[in-house]
Amino acid sequence: MPTFVDPSKCDGCKGGEKTACMYICPNDLMILDPAEMKAYNQEPEACWECYSCVKICPQGAIEARPYADFAPMGGTSIPMRSADSIMWTVKFRNGNVKRFKFPIRTTPEGSIKPFDGKPEPGSLEDELLFTETGTLMVPQATSMKKSEVSDGDTVQCWLDGFCK
Repeated sequence: MPTFVDPSKCDGCKGGEKTACMYICPNDLMILDPAEMKAYNQEPEACWECYSCVKICPQGAIEARPYADFAPMGGTSIPMRSADSIMWTVKFRNGNVKRFKFPIRTTPEGSIKPFDGKPEPGSLEDELLFTETGTLMVPQATSMKKSEVSDGDTVQCWLDGFCK
């Protein structure tokens, strides 16, 4: 079941230009109604049910029916996100509640330096990739030997072109 927004909980991310769910949705489905200042899923049938918007919503206003393999029909699953983990609360239809906490980062936020240790970018005119140094290898000429096979001969060839 696609995600849906509870209008009584949604505050439109405090009137910002772009809500958190709009920012995170990989399919660009979430939009902000400018008159109501509330987000909604503009095309529910195209929703991938990736739970990105559910996890990022600061008000907990976005819900989705959970997958049947971990919360059977009638159950709910509610994620609560912190800076370093997500706490999933799964409520089964018999009333049992289970909580699971999973880390979302292996390094502190902002600590990754993606270009440390990489060479300075070169000229756009050379054919080397960003991390390559030196010159490109020139392909060797192939031996243009001609082989003849008669109708009665059996030849086995492998993917690398070697034939026996």
